[in-house]
Amino acid sequence: MNVGFFPGQGSQSIGMGKQFYDEFTVFRQTIEEASDSLKMDLKSLLFDGPESDLTLTQNAQPAILAVSTGCFRVAEREIGLKVDATLGHSLGEYSALVASEAIPFSDAISWVHQRGLAMQKAVPVGEGTMSAILGAEDALVEEWCKEATAHANALRKESGENTFAVNCTVEPANYNAPGQIVVSGSVDAVDALEKLIAEKKIRGVMAKRLSVSAPFHCSLMNPARLAMEEIFAAAKKAGQLSPLQTPYIPNRTARLTQENAVVFDLLAEQVDHAVLWKQSIETIFQRGCKTAFEFGPGKVLQGLAKRIAKPLSVEFETYPIYDVETLKTAEGRLNS
Repeated sequence: MNVGFFPGQGSQSIGMGKQFYDEFTVFRQTIEEASDSLKMDLKSLLFDGPESDLTLTQNAQPAILAVSTGCFRVAEREIGLKVDATLGHSLGEYSALVASEAIPFSDAISWVHQRGLAMQKAVPVGEGTMSAILGAEDALVEEWCKEATAHANALRKESGENTFAVNCTVEPANYNAPGQIVVSGSVDAVDALEKLIAEKKIRGVMAKRLSVSAPFHCSLMNPARLAMEEIFAAAKKAGQLSPLQTPYIPNRTARLTQENAVVFDLLAEQVDHAVLWKQSIETIFQRGCKTAFEFGPGKVLQGLAKRIAKPLSVEFETYPIYDVETLKTAEGRLNS
């Protein structure tokens, strides 16, 4: 069993996909199709920047989707690569569903652009943030989040201030790998969690604040979820959903499915719920998966997969596909 991985926001960089754009017509066509859907010059953004524009949520999400889809199409056409299942991290779930032929690429590009705008709008700048909690068990992080939320709420009550635009909360947002959970929430609650962890002085456990523009995948994103529900209701009515040609693993359930009726609901729920990446990788291991190909910029997902495989003693190979050299390496694996 081979699977396809598709990365999420944060993997973007100026120049991503440049070799494929210069080399392969199908990649150029993909970028042009995305540009038409967005009514913008995506090629210029990808290769010329500026980086500050590329990293904007509403730009980064369609840019990564376009490059990931282009990489997948190149691998399909040039080396005949086929996968038995797809899964993507957060935004990457849209790429996975395009690869599985459940949603049209041009629609997905438009939807993730709107998703990015809705997610950025959901929480005022400076009111939310995220932090990576390293070295702790899942259950401990979940317990600490509840403790920190309660403490931060108590401080709000004591202060008597009513200047906060968002609810006080910190919640698990990404279950990335053993000993790596990203949390998300209001700044004061995340502050309280980081202080709590520092005070516990547990060897090997630490918090690392992330440089993000919004607190993704927590309950503060509920307005963005509602916005996506409206978009998907219209898309469902217009028949913009096709049968899955390849099974996929949703971030919300971490279970392999080929039921297309759940796609839009799960994509909407994903916005304000945690990404179950570790659990999703464990699912493919249980299905006997031995090889994965990561389509798009970076190598983050293969690194996480290896960390998940190690304590389970699972033999697992991953191959990134984002330029000519990595494409040749993947072809060699297919022909071996």
